[in-house]
Amino acid sequence: MKTEPLRLAMLGMVPGNGHPYSWSAIINGYDPDEMAKCPYPVIPRYLGAQSRESVRIAGAAVTHIWTDDPHDAEKVARASSIPFIARRMEDVIGQVDGVIIATDDGTDHVRRARPFIEAGLPVFIDKPLAITRDELAQFITWKKQGARILSSSGMRYAPEIQELTGKPWRWLTAFTCKSWESYGIHALEPLLRILGAGFQEVRSEARPGSDIVYLSHRSGAQATLAAIDDAPGSFGVLHAYGTTEHASVVLKDTYTAFRGQMLAVVQWMQTGDDPYPFMETVELMAVIIATIESRSLGRRISVEQIIDEISAPK
Repeated sequence: MKTEPLRLAMLGMVPGNGHPYSWSAIINGYDPDEMAKCPYPVIPRYLGAQSRESVRIAGAAVTHIWTDDPHDAEKVARASSIPFIARRMEDVIGQVDGVIIATDDGTDHVRRARPFIEAGLPVFIDKPLAITRDELAQFITWKKQGARILSSSGMRYAPEIQELTGKPWRWLTAFTCKSWESYGIHALEPLLRILGAGFQEVRSEARPGSDIVYLSHRSGAQATLAAIDDAPGSFGVLHAYGTTEHASVVLKDTYTAFRGQMLAVVQWMQTGDDPYPFMETVELMAVIIATIESRSLGRRISVEQIIDEISAPK
């Protein structure tokens, strides 16, 4: 287990995703005046609701940053006291103990992760890890070869779902805004925490800007997930229906969820112990891929079959 402070690189930034701001602040702390300039106002709002002293993770620091637009790197560095701005993302190799790829494009993560995986660094990758068969197959191959790869949605750590775990639910519904490809994982991953692994079949009913996804689970539970682009006011709503009770929660404690996520990443990099099986992430990505294929083909798609086909030796 590493005892020296963990040196991390925060890499990449794409439109609509402010994780370089939020994750760097949660690890390093932040300058309120500089963070107030963040183009995602929800971030300084939930950071400001915490005591300044508590916004930091001991034993780790984001020491390097690189973003697709160099001007973004300068702003994030000032907001979270990141001392080094890399000219190229590969320049952090040899300077850090692990990297965080902070982009949510599930069709471009292989390209971004490759140099660091080949250099033997542990790599945390923002959700969704991969939403195409080829990308997911590459990550599975790397993992089998011993690469250290981790990916999750922050909603895996949403404190509100704790009260729903371990109960005999028969039907669950969950909602997210934006697209299924980028935000479906926010609705899906909490369901895996509640039900456990074992999603079986997927069927999608889609129209422009909207996906309604029907899932079956080996426990016998069914789930309905919605990703509707223009309904951010309903993000994180989750309902559970069981044989003896029902429950409704809203996943709204974003800071606690993201802090739990970053704590897990830091501990994983320090100890080398996976916080959950990599195959859980593979299953979640297979559900997303199955939904995309169901949308195109107009029929049910087997999640297990996709996993088997992608994982088969080439």
